[in-house]
Amino acid sequence: MTEKTGSRAGSNAPSGQNTQPGQIEPGVESNPSEFNELESLRLDIWLDVACLFKTRSQAQTACRAGKVDVNEQRGKPNRLIRPGDLLRISRTGWKQIVEVKGIHDQHIPKAQARTLYVDQTPEPSPEEVEVRRIMRDARIHAPAERPDKRERRELRRLKRQ
Repeated sequence: MTEKTGSRAGSNAPSGQNTQPGQIEPGVESNPSEFNELESLRLDIWLDVACLFKTRSQAQTACRAGKVDVNEQRGKPNRLIRPGDLLRISRTGWKQIVEVKGIHDQHIPKAQARTLYVDQTPEPSPEEVEVRRIMRDARIHAPAERPDKRERRELRRLKRQ
């Protein structure tokens, strides 16, 4: 049995030439999009790659909680999605509507990730914008610094009353 040295098993490179993973073999032309032409991909992976959630774990949690619908059906993390699918993602206070345009199974830069979908979320009405602004302004903000000794005594006195 002869053993190939210096090349990977299953490689078309002539013996003596070492090809590394991710390195293009001599004489072979390739298109980067060729490697990721997938027909379908798990929902949780796609949500993470498309940067709609920070992590795959957050995407899985949202899917399990019923926050993601695929084509008007509840989306489970292992559901396969394809280009053309319509996703509805429930966010706090609003819903995001996204149409899948492309599928990629590995992390890519955020600018490229935005090309994987078309955001069809309708613009909020002026009334909704005003309500959100009022709610944001009405939030109680934490003090900038810790209370000093005098203020702590005053707070204790108020709590006892």
